[in-house]
Amino acid sequence: MRTFYVIRHAKAGSRGHWTGDDRLRPLSKKGQKQAEDLVAAFEPFPIKSIFTSPYLRCMQTVESLSRARRLPVKSSIELAEGHGLDGLNEFLGSSKLDQAVLSTHGDIVWELVEYLVARHVIRAGDGGFDKGSTWVLRVQDGVPVKARYLPAP
Repeated sequence: MRTFYVIRHAKAGSRGHWTGDDRLRPLSKKGQKQAEDLVAAFEPFPIKSIFTSPYLRCMQTVESLSRARRLPVKSSIELAEGHGLDGLNEFLGSSKLDQAVLSTHGDIVWELVEYLVARHVIRAGDGGFDKGSTWVLRVQDGVPVKARYLPAP
């Protein structure tokens, strides 16, 4: 059984107030603090690799964790908005990955939660998809069989 940590990016500035390319929208001050606090939140968990959506807010979410663990951050388009569970499953189905952090977006985490409920891994209403929160997934043969929600720091 393998473990994945699916993080929804920390709080970012408002999409409606951002006039530039949305891929470049950064974390807000609260989001920066959440990202820094992930270091302590992840202290009990072993991490071997960190992957992120190429969007700036996702990259910023795992920068402090990357520095603290001395692990490089690898950008992956599969974790970007709009790639859904297909993108996430590219990681979950990889037999080469374990104890990997996956920093992604709300639409993907929303789909993940719906999938976990439909497969009876969690009950409806357990956990959530708040910005900065994490799902710890235990995966067997590419399929989540256990899930634990970690609220945003």
